[in-house]
Amino acid sequence: MRMSSGLQFTHASQPRFEWGREIADHLYVYSGGIDVFHFSITRPVEHPRNTVGRYRNVDPLTIGYLIRQKVEELGENYLSWPQTALFDQVGIRKQVMETDPYGNFLLTGHDYGTGRNWARLGQLYLQDGFWNGERLLPEGWAEFVSAPAPAWKNAQYGGLFWVNGDKRWTALPTSAYYMSGAGGQNVIIVPTHDLVVVRQGHRVGQRIGIRGLDNALGVLMDALP
Repeated sequence: MRMSSGLQFTHASQPRFEWGREIADHLYVYSGGIDVFHFSITRPVEHPRNTVGRYRNVDPLTIGYLIRQKVEELGENYLSWPQTALFDQVGIRKQVMETDPYGNFLLTGHDYGTGRNWARLGQLYLQDGFWNGERLLPEGWAEFVSAPAPAWKNAQYGGLFWVNGDKRWTALPTSAYYMSGAGGQNVIIVPTHDLVVVRQGHRVGQRIGIRGLDNALGVLMDALP
């Protein structure tokens, strides 16, 4: 869960990676038309677990495999389970989670929802997993995902969430943590200020958009008590 499983999974950021000659595993899971869960759980071990922290899709996809096994073991419908087990509970009615050709949720991307949907998910974490007085997430889960992962050299990743230990968001405290998606999509949770911020946008112009968001967060924090 902390992107430190040690499983071998190539990424375009690796040294000696040649665009045009190969496709990184990190992207192949989206474009290869494969069983992404089987592909992930059959990767060889490259590093001892919890020794090297790096962003690789193999870790959440392996977790997704385990979740599917458990959901089906309980006799529940895997494809409708996210809606009934979570989204319905927090008032989300339309959230698209795409699958591979084998019916496995991709999880690491291709998840589409409105800004209000993402804000509800952020609010769930801000409230330590409670919604309308009912605990939906395990006790201690929000604390776990927001704590820096020991295997990472800088405090920028927690448990399936990015954390602000490296001051990615310059105006926010290091205790802030966030979801981050392609194109500059962000759901930022700031427990110290009881705050959730959602940013959605297009991939084109995302760098400018992210800089603008960082500036806007500074203005927002100055305005808060």
